[in-house]
Order: sequence, then structure tokens, then C-alpha cells
Amino acid sequence: MVCRLSNRLLNICIASLCRAHRLDKAETVIADSIRLGILPDAVTYNNLIDAYCQLVGVDAAYRVLDRMREAGISPDVVSYNSLMAGAAMEGLLPRLQGLFEEMCQKDIHPDVWSFNTLMHCFFKSGKLDEANKIFWYIMNNDLSPSPATFNIMINGLCKNDFADYALTLFWYLRSCGLVPEIITYNILIDGLCKAGRVKAAKRILKELGKSGNAPNAITYTTVMKCCFKNRQFRQGFEILSEMEHKGYTFDGYAYCTVIAALVKVGRKKEATHYMEQMMRNGIQLDIVSYNTLINLFCKEGNLEAVSKLLCEMEDRGLECDKYTHTILIHGLCRSGDIKRARQHLHSMNMSFDSKLVAYNCVVDGLGKDGQIDNAMDMFKSMERKDTFTYSSVVHNLCKARRYRCASKLLLSCVRNGLKILDSAQRAVLEGLSESGFPSDANKIRSIIRIARMSHY
Repeated sequence: MVCRLSNRLLNICIASLCRAHRLDKAETVIADSIRLGILPDAVTYNNLIDAYCQLVGVDAAYRVLDRMREAGISPDVVSYNSLMAGAAMEGLLPRLQGLFEEMCQKDIHPDVWSFNTLMHCFFKSGKLDEANKIFWYIMNNDLSPSPATFNIMINGLCKNDFADYALTLFWYLRSCGLVPEIITYNILIDGLCKAGRVKAAKRILKELGKSGNAPNAITYTTVMKCCFKNRQFRQGFEILSEMEHKGYTFDGYAYCTVIAALVKVGRKKEATHYMEQMMRNGIQLDIVSYNTLINLFCKEGNLEAVSKLLCEMEDRGLECDKYTHTILIHGLCRSGDIKRARQHLHSMNMSFDSKLVAYNCVVDGLGKDGQIDNAMDMFKSMERKDTFTYSSVVHNLCKARRYRCASKLLLSCVRNGLKILDSAQRAVLEGLSESGFPSDANKIRSIIRIARMSHY
């Protein structure tokens, strides 16, 4: 009895140390317990395997199996499940398959979690056929599929752009008597939303209400964000009203979703109201939340509030990411402070690809500020350009009445298969026509038409 109690205390201690990421201490406790005559059992080593997988790697965890065998303890299905989960976490599908085969060769029968892990890793590796085979093997071989089995399958289909199949599977499972959990509904709704299937997502939301499960804040926020993304603002705000009416507590993600949508439709007063409410409720902001608020204040031209938010981020140990920097540069350009925008751009410690949008903001800002020569100099110095780079330069050249230069750049883009925004093309054609060069405008129009036809 004393020995059994000692083992239990040892395992509780090892599990706690592993959760606290103190593997060194866990190893010391195991060594001390062996000296005291309290021998580790399979549970002790399985805790260690799981911790090594999460904190060090699957190779280090695998070496624990040798220690188990030396101690006369046979690894079990839990040992191998932990190793397989570690291989999946590192994206090592061949290693995971090797562990699965090794387990079978040693007459350790895989359980549903073994198959779940294998299926999940197949999905992550884009091997949909293999994942599908695993799922139906579970369903047809009395392996007692868990809710996680269905969640992995539906999530995997959605993540691999098969939301319609996920929806069909969901209805099939419902017809077989499956009672989905709220997380299953949330996964499917999120997948449908990301696939642009807003109506289908709303139907699932209604089905959720009929099922006896109450939608949670994540469910509503997912659909609401989808509505806003697809510019269905009225429906998005209706969902917001329903959330408020039912008394759901907003998290930072929900608040920022609403604030961003309100800013986009110009309802700044309401956006400010929700921002203040979020702060009153003591919501801890993450970098996405800060970026949303900084964007709001930049659009209002309230650079003092932006400065306070940046100081608050620094105090909390949060670093600006490329979106923060780009929002700041765009805000400075909008306010006409091109000099500071350029200074901030050059101070960004990032790769050029991460700076591309910021460069586009400054080039466009210089053009709109009448500094077209400086804009052209920066344009020529850029390592990489995209549709918006070329379009803004063409548009600003037209604004400076340099239609010939704009038309040459436009033709160069068209001939090289680069897309220029229609508004920039119109600016060139209308500018040439109004400047007394209608034949040049017709020639360019003809070249654009031929290029489009050859593209199709």
C-alpha cells in the first residue's frame, strides 16, 4: 500500500514538473526515487515521453523507450501515441508511420487515438485519400470513434478546401445518430465561412440552435466575421445584436472583429464606443487587437492616441509586426507627414517582402503629395513590385499630367502580363484623349484588348 501510494505521488510530481517545463527537475526526482527504492512505472515514463515530445523532440522522447525496457517495463499504446503525437507536431509523417508500424509489430494494438493522430497528420500533409481511408477504417472496425475523430475529419476536409464534403459528411453522421459537440459545429461553421459559404454557415448555426446545444461566443464571432469579410454588414450587425441580447461576454477577438467592421463602414463613433467598452471590461489586448485600434486612430488622424497605444504595447513586451508598421506608415502618409513615413520605413528591421505594402504606401503618398520625382526614384529602387505598386505610380503620373510616361509604364506592364487596376488604365486613356492625343489612347486601348484576349 505504501509503495503504491509512493508511486502515485511520484507520478503526480513528475506530471506537475513536466507541465511546468522542468524536465531537468523531473529527471532528478526520478533518479532520487530510484535510490530510495521507489521504482518508476509505465505512467511515470509515459509522462516523460509526452514532455520530451513537446519540449525537446520526438528523437529524445523515443530514447525513453530504451530506459523503460531496461527497467523491465514494456512500452504500451500510450507510449506510442505520445510519440506519434510528437511526430505529428513536428510534421514528420514518415516517422509517424514508422512508429505506427513498430507498435503493430510489437503486438501493441492501436486504439482510436492512434488512428486519430495518423489521420490528422495525413490531412496536414495534404494526403486526403489516406486520411479518408483511416476514417472509414475506424468507422467500420468497432474502434469506437471519439468526438475528436469527427472533428479531425471535418476540420481536415475544410482546411484542404473540401468544405462541401465536410458538410455532406456532417449531415450523414447526423443521420446515423451522431450528436455533434459545440466544437464540431464551430469547426464546420468556420470552414464554411472561409470557403465563402455564408448561407450554409448560417443554416448550420440555426441547426445548432435546434439541436439543444447553445451557440457560444466563438460560434457567433466566426459567422459575424464572415459576414463582415463578405461585406454583408447588415447581417453581421444583426448577429452582433443577437450576441448582446443573449448576454454573451465578448473576448478581444470579437471586439476587434466588430471595431474593424465599424471602421470599414465609416461608423467611427460606434467603433470608439466598443473600443472603450473593451478597455472598461479589462480585455487583454494581443498584437492583432492593437493593430485594429492603431488602424482606427490612424484613420481618425489621432496620432497622439496611436503613440499611447505604442507605448502601452512596449510596456507589455509586445513587439510591432509588419502590419503594425504598415498601418503606421499608411497613417503618416494620409496625414501628409511623408518625411516621417519614409524614416519609419527605413527603420523597419524586416525583409523587403515584408516591407512591400509599406513601400507601396510611401510611393503612393509621395505621388499624392506632388513629389512625383521622389516617388519615381523610390519606385525604381524597389526590389519587388506588385499590381498596386504599378497602378499607384501610373495613377500618380496621370495626376501630375505626365501621361506619356504613364502610358509607357502601362504598356510595359500589359506586354509583360502584369495587371494594372482599371482605374489607372482609365486615367491614362482619358488623360491622353483630353491632352490632344486621342490616336495614342486608341492604340493603347487596342493593345490592352488584344492582351486580354490572348490571356483568355
